Amino acid sequence: MLLDPSAALLTDRIAVVTGAARGIGAATAVALARFGADVAICDREPIGLQETAKAIEATGRRALAVELDVRDSDGVERFLGEAHSTFGGLDILVNNAGGGFWSPFMEVRPKGQTALVDENFTSVTHVIRHGVPLVRDGGSIVNVTSIEAFRAAPGFAVYAAMKAAVEQLTKSLALELSDRRIRVNCVAPDAIPTPGDAGLAETFETAEGAHDYAAKVPLGLGTPDDCAAPIVFLAGDLARFVTGTTLHVDGGTMAASGWVRRPDGTFAP
Repeated sequence: MLLDPSAALLTDRIAVVTGAARGIGAATAVALARFGADVAICDREPIGLQETAKAIEATGRRALAVELDVRDSDGVERFLGEAHSTFGGLDILVNNAGGGFWSPFMEVRPKGQTALVDENFTSVTHVIRHGVPLVRDGGSIVNVTSIEAFRAAPGFAVYAAMKAAVEQLTKSLALELSDRRIRVNCVAPDAIPTPGDAGLAETFETAEGAHDYAAKVPLGLGTPDDCAAPIVFLAGDLARFVTGTTLHVDGGTMAASGWVRRPDGTFAP
């Protein structure tokens, strides 16, 4: 196969994006549309969801927007069935919905733990279980995890454990679905401020004084579009031989591993 720019396009493919009312989900849904896909989106937040739908339609592509809590298995099944019947097929599933709260593990009550498990792991299994039978052979599943799947996360232990579980699920499904050439991958973002983590850029203290979070990130803070871009890549033919892997979309945070940029541009451990 000779590569040309058309391999980056998603013309007439059908994508599903969860948690698409804002942040990475909204940016991803619009980016997929700009590259040629029709997009079905869902979220619990109706106003932002409709704004995303309008942005998709402004690209000339079709949108289906359904208010939905992805923890509801029956609701997910209905949403995916509606997307399939509306557009005539499915090609791309993007599991972006998720969330968490800060709390030391010993203070997380069973109800709170169940909410974290359902929102960050079980919801992904709902979309995959109900979606894969509707996805055409050669499709793509992209799961949005987090840098917290790969490092300690004090105060977010259950959230991080569920993101790690999604990363492991991704590897297993990459093998189980390979006979249909359905590729399954992750992106693991960090340093991308969104409405869900508005405090990301707040300062933190080190032995050398106060720094903002961007000091821990070699490339500084990113934007939701910086995460949407690799999702578009994984969704399309440029990534047709990529499966079971994770792209770290973190501006170099994993590479830095605790190194902090000084004001003069050098780094301190």
